[in-house]
Amino acid sequence: MLAKLPRLLKRRLTPLARTVFTAIDQCALETYDMPLVFSSTHGELAKSFNMMRQIEAGEEISPTHFSLSVHNAIAGLFSMAFNNQQQCSVIAPGMEGIAPGFIEALGLLQEGYTRVLLVFYDEPLVPFYPAEPFRLSADEMALALCLSMDGKGLKLHFSQCAQSGEDGEQPLQLPCLVNFLNNPEQGLLLRTAYKGWCWQIDA
Repeated sequence: MLAKLPRLLKRRLTPLARTVFTAIDQCALETYDMPLVFSSTHGELAKSFNMMRQIEAGEEISPTHFSLSVHNAIAGLFSMAFNNQQQCSVIAPGMEGIAPGFIEALGLLQEGYTRVLLVFYDEPLVPFYPAEPFRLSADEMALALCLSMDGKGLKLHFSQCAQSGEDGEQPLQLPCLVNFLNNPEQGLLLRTAYKGWCWQIDA
């Protein structure tokens, strides 16, 4: 995928954006002409933080760097790269973890779209922001899923449950989702402070 991008656009991709594009490429889709849902708790916070340090030092900020630091920058670059003019949602799920991304994608499927591309991504918080003792930050990771109401893929069942707890924000939950998709027999329960979310693979 990256090799096919125009050079000017490729130069705008940060390491996290490259990770996201590579994750999407693993879906092996013939076309990306479908609604998009991007979910990131912190976005590219390190880029924003570096710009704030530049401002503090009295340096000028590049308009291009500023425009590419917003929460929907990676989604915008992806839409530009593939001329995708379908609906695109970019959410910051906060304490709710990965569940809001699924809810947004399922809402689009319920509206009649046949497929939705759901993309999760996050990078570690910069040390300036204290993550401990809260479960907010983890290694850089991106995961892309193509969801539909039918097809030959895994038959996924997603529901809410009453069991609450603290399984961390999206960066902590993503590895759990990946492990579940690779080993679906046990199912997946991810808890938030007020409720839990369950995933099961139907036979």
